[in-house]
Amino acid sequence: MTVLILGAVMFAVLFAGFSGLGVWQVQRLAWKQELIRQVDARIHAAPVAAPAPDQTITRQADQYRRVVVSGRFDHSREALVKAVTDLGPGYWVMTPLMTDRGFTLLINRGFVPSERQKPTDRAAGQVEGETTVVGLLRLTEPDGGFLRANDPAGDRWFSRDVAGIAKARGLSGPVASYFIDADATPNPGGWPRGGLTVVRFANSHLIYALTWFGLALMSAAGFVLFAREEKRRRAAR
Repeated sequence: MTVLILGAVMFAVLFAGFSGLGVWQVQRLAWKQELIRQVDARIHAAPVAAPAPDQTITRQADQYRRVVVSGRFDHSREALVKAVTDLGPGYWVMTPLMTDRGFTLLINRGFVPSERQKPTDRAAGQVEGETTVVGLLRLTEPDGGFLRANDPAGDRWFSRDVAGIAKARGLSGPVASYFIDADATPNPGGWPRGGLTVVRFANSHLIYALTWFGLALMSAAGFVLFAREEKRRRAAR
């Protein structure tokens, strides 16, 4: 019976392991569905005041929160970040907003195609004076993008790195650690084009759970076949 016992132990370990992974994926599925529900509620909620720089910002509680802020743009310090959108390749226009609350906040004013990257090619959109921005709170992206790191010295940006852009543009005083994706409110002249935030969450947990539970059942079936064969082999001796 030694072989049969060893086989039983091995298959029991496999069954328990696969089942545990399946249960974990079910728990992850519930977490992901709740996260999607929360984010959907934030996106469609009435805007709240943008957090001050000394407030704690977390991905769990604040990502994609709808916020509002007022101030004046400093177009002389805008930064262009490589982007690919439904409108094609181009740039995000990241512009510092000197808020009426005494801190600076980077605003992703929206997308411009490559032929509009120069401010003079979208002069109407360089709004002056007091303005109000409504949009979605986004966390900084310090790790670059498009498989390329940001190059502050060369003024080449592949992700919306708040700290990096703030330092490169010499922003002084309190600077918020996040940025805002402006909503689809049209800018004069049509550029930049806001409201292009893509809210997408990978959610393959159900498929993973079914896969792990399937492997657990296969391990149980494998033990049944193994036990039958072992008994048949012993009976034939």
